Amino acid sequence: MSIYNLLKVGLDATDLRGKVISNNVANINTPNYKRKYVSFEESLKGKMNDKAKIEVKTDEDSIVRLDGNNIDLESEKVNQAATTLQYNALVNITNIKIAMIKSVISGR
Repeated sequence: MSIYNLLKVGLDATDLRGKVISNNVANINTPNYKRKYVSFEESLKGKMNDKAKIEVKTDEDSIVRLDGNNIDLESEKVNQAATTLQYNALVNITNIKIAMIKSVISGR
C-alpha cells in the first residue's frame, strides 16, 4: 500500500469515526441504543500490501445505564477529541507530501 493510499484510507476512517461518534452522542437518550465504533487500525496491522477494511461495529457487551443504552458521554468526547487530532495530523502529513512533490516538480 503506497503512502498516499494509506493517508487516504486513514482520512476516510477518521472521517467516518467522527460521524459515528456524533451519531452516538445524538442517540444518548435513546433507550436500548448500542454504541457504534469504527474498526480500522486492527485490520491495518500486518496488511501493508492489502487494502485495510473500515468497518462500523456495534458494542453489544457493555451496558452503562438501566435503559439499555451504553453511551458514555465522557468517553465519546474523549474519542471525538482524539479523532480530531488524528484527522488534523493526517491532513498535515498529506499537505507536506504534496508540497514536497510540488517542490520536486518545480525544481526548487
